[in-house]
Amino acid sequence: MWTCPVCGRAFANRNQSHACGGWTLDDHFRASTPEVAALVRGFVALVERVGPVELAPTKTRIGFKARMTFAALVPRRRWLDGHVVLARRREEPRFRRIDSLGPRSHVHVFRIRTPDELDGEVLDWLREAYAVGLQEHLRTG
Repeated sequence: MWTCPVCGRAFANRNQSHACGGWTLDDHFRASTPEVAALVRGFVALVERVGPVELAPTKTRIGFKARMTFAALVPRRRWLDGHVVLARRREEPRFRRIDSLGPRSHVHVFRIRTPDELDGEVLDWLREAYAVGLQEHLRTG
């Protein structure tokens, strides 16, 4: 792990590119409607069910880290945009797009509009993404 000497954030890779800053969830909530803030809280509650996680809010998004970031949210005016990083392509209708960054790194983009969309399917994505955040997919043995 590498820690930025300026902002103190920890990263899996040395000298990882990032924007230093001290943002919080409250910073995002101030710019959100109560409905979107409730969606963020609901998503955070799902993430916390998969294991120990560090919330990593930045100016433009809310990241969720194990060893590395495995999911992120971007609160919008009426919904949440987000993504999970999976080690495989998971073709499902709720993913708006899948960006393949390498053979074991696929960013699955989604949108959440209502609380009922924070369901078991999203929890399943998060469980799989959490293993990627722990870099379990890189272990050989």
